[in-house]
Amino acid sequence: MNAGEFSVYQFFAGDAGHERVASYIDAESAVKLAAQLSRSLGGRLGTTQRIIITDGGDSIAFEWLHGQGVVYPVRVPERRTNE
Repeated sequence: MNAGEFSVYQFFAGDAGHERVASYIDAESAVKLAAQLSRSLGGRLGTTQRIIITDGGDSIAFEWLHGQGVVYPVRVPERRTNE
């Protein structure tokens, strides 16, 4: 996979559909854009319901849902050790 093979999509409430916001961008830019979209007016009000980042093979690498936050990748709690 090349560094610039990520796309960002946002999905709207109801039957409003979705849009590809960016394509062929690097991973860092894709994550920054997804964060901006989630904090946008649409993300806060709920007109934007879902944001995903896909890789060059169209696999979902990141997913955000309104009211839930980042749901993929799943955050694994840190394991505490007795030291």
